[in-house]
Amino acid sequence: MQAFTTLTGIAAPLPKANVDTDQIIPARFLKSIARTGFGKNLFANFRYNPDGSEQPDFVLNQEPYRKAEILIAFENFGCGSSREHAPWALLDFGIRCVIAPDFADIFHNNSFKNGLLPIRLPREICEKLMEDAKLGGNARITVDLERNVVVRPNGEEISFSIDPFRRHCLLNGLDDIGQTMQHTTSIDSYEDKQRQAQPWLHAAENRL
Repeated sequence: MQAFTTLTGIAAPLPKANVDTDQIIPARFLKSIARTGFGKNLFANFRYNPDGSEQPDFVLNQEPYRKAEILIAFENFGCGSSREHAPWALLDFGIRCVIAPDFADIFHNNSFKNGLLPIRLPREICEKLMEDAKLGGNARITVDLERNVVVRPNGEEISFSIDPFRRHCLLNGLDDIGQTMQHTTSIDSYEDKQRQAQPWLHAAENRL
């Protein structure tokens, strides 16, 4: 998992509440368990017409937001089903941070497990950040996870809170497997002791 420390990038404003996971990545595209390839279908029902052509009014079809790395939204982002494909699609598009007043719990958890940073900020702050984002590529927003602040284009710093363990995992690029691998030495030591205490188990492993 890619570590998240400090990100300065273009922010796309999505002034919608209750954006569910089927809007983020429609069910008809869930044909793979790989984590890549979903970005082109992110928000497909918003981005494309039935004939496949782009909806020019949708923010991610406009410059400079085609290269957005931050998304600003409203309440209850990521509600609906528990599909992990939703953060996969956002990340594959290039978005590494979503800022909203609150998130659906399962989406919130899935985001951290995949390296996507969800930041909760009050509605009035999100509205200010959306106004900043509307200024385009010259008004970039910084998300500093090391200092737990969002920096507006005018230099104002907005503090946010995050669970310390989740923050540690993001800063160090640790997903569930990465966390386990940190304890490889202890795991190997335990397994060696088990083999010595139960030699029949070691013999069975060799036969396998």
